[in-house]
Amino acid sequence: MRKMEKESLSDLENTEYTYRGEAYIDGIAKTFESRNYVAFISALFVSLTITVLPFNLWINIVSGIIVGLAVVYFLKHFTKGKSIGDISEVKPGQIEVKDSSLFVDDIFVSNLLGTDNAEKLFKEEGLAVVIYPNENHYRINLDNFGQRQAALFEATRALGNKRYHFTRKDYEKGRVVITLVPIKQDIDALIEVVKKCPLLESTQKIPQCYENRLEGGINNGKRINYEA
Repeated sequence: MRKMEKESLSDLENTEYTYRGEAYIDGIAKTFESRNYVAFISALFVSLTITVLPFNLWINIVSGIIVGLAVVYFLKHFTKGKSIGDISEVKPGQIEVKDSSLFVDDIFVSNLLGTDNAEKLFKEEGLAVVIYPNENHYRINLDNFGQRQAALFEATRALGNKRYHFTRKDYEKGRVVITLVPIKQDIDALIEVVKKCPLLESTQKIPQCYENRLEGGINNGKRINYEA
């Protein structure tokens, strides 16, 4: 099932405004597969409830429905992953074009705006958001190219894309820029869609686990602080 979903999404890559990226496709395929397991487990509990209860058929059916809804509710919340909005703040960015170079909040983004038309288009219709990690170690997630590409894809899918789209990271402060010239001019929608972009499983890191694994076996047993 996962393989079929990955192949299907990969075949559609060239038809989108921008690429999802292999990391995002893998995450979507895993989520698609997990839904089947949720359905199997829910059906199992419903069947057991209807079969085991010693009441009449209608009471058993109603009880089975209640149990099934409870199982689905529990699994939905138990398996729910985090999103970019859970580990960062997303704020509007100020677009500037200087000598054919695009900047957002003084972060260099691109030098590809070499024509007057491109410069005018971005100044008049461009939108940008800047992602600020809540803690320094969340840069591990946000700096990942697959994660940034996933956020850019969601932005273009939600607002459309008239011409340009870029993502860039700030190496000093860990900020991440998502900017584009969208079809739909709605900065609030752009902020919301970036916030709701899921964190990819391949980018989710726990610094405390690194410390436990490295301590005593590597680096002569010295503790390594990954949150510094």
